[in-house]
Amino acid sequence: MNNPEWRISVKANPATKGAMRVLKETSRTFYIPITFLQRDLKKAVASAYLCMRAIDEIEDHEDIPKEQKAKVLQKTAALLEAKFDDVAYQQMLQPIRHLLPEVTLRLAEWVEFCPEGARRRMQLATAEMAEGMAKWALKDWVVTTKEDLDDYTYYVAGLVGVMLSDLWEWDAGIRTDRNLAIGYGRGLQAVNILRNQEEDSERGVGYFPDDWSRADMFAYAEENLAKADAYMEDINKRSIRLFCQLPLTFAHKTLDAMKQGKEKMTRAEVERTVQEVAGDDWEERT
Repeated sequence: MNNPEWRISVKANPATKGAMRVLKETSRTFYIPITFLQRDLKKAVASAYLCMRAIDEIEDHEDIPKEQKAKVLQKTAALLEAKFDDVAYQQMLQPIRHLLPEVTLRLAEWVEFCPEGARRRMQLATAEMAEGMAKWALKDWVVTTKEDLDDYTYYVAGLVGVMLSDLWEWDAGIRTDRNLAIGYGRGLQAVNILRNQEEDSERGVGYFPDDWSRADMFAYAEENLAKADAYMEDINKRSIRLFCQLPLTFAHKTLDAMKQGKEKMTRAEVERTVQEVAGDDWEERT
């Protein structure tokens, strides 16, 4: 199989090329599924991913004190809840600007890149995520109960499922179950928690509730991935199904690989999975 690449149309404007370049550099996992979406929906989802990745880089930075993280995230949320003011945003970032990547510094561009009809819902979802991240930064990301885990995974992943569902309805009139949408996001996040457990532990972070074993987290992941499978049943547009199915299939296969003692899927397995799920649609992009 050829090396996967998405070929940007020569007619694509510079803003589209710039957004897709940064998207590809920040996440191969979501870059591929986003390429299957069409027109304004592709721009809306790409914008949402970039905005959420922008705030994630603040939340995840080891050299920013937690109190400062929380304050920056809360102020970013307030800016997102209104007409985004880039001057105020850049001034607010000034003390930590040297620590932040391009995707974070260009947040205003990602907001502007989103089609106007979807922009408000995207900004509000990103603002809610920023507020949740601020809360968890102040808590040192300490998860002690299943309720804590549900709360954390909602803010960093479940609400993404809800926002995407809003976008499916906006663009294609597709209605989905909110709880299943949250389960979709939680399932993907639970797989990430399992995959990154050792790395998280090394930096002093743990997302396992007290007394939970790895088997308990596997069960949590499987429970939510089952909801994700049910979520897929309401999506009848092929391009949107492809977008949702690829990360879900990766999650199922990564979970299976970890059960067999592997850390993750191999690159060859990833490429085979893309071919299995997307078929001819993927061949057109390679």
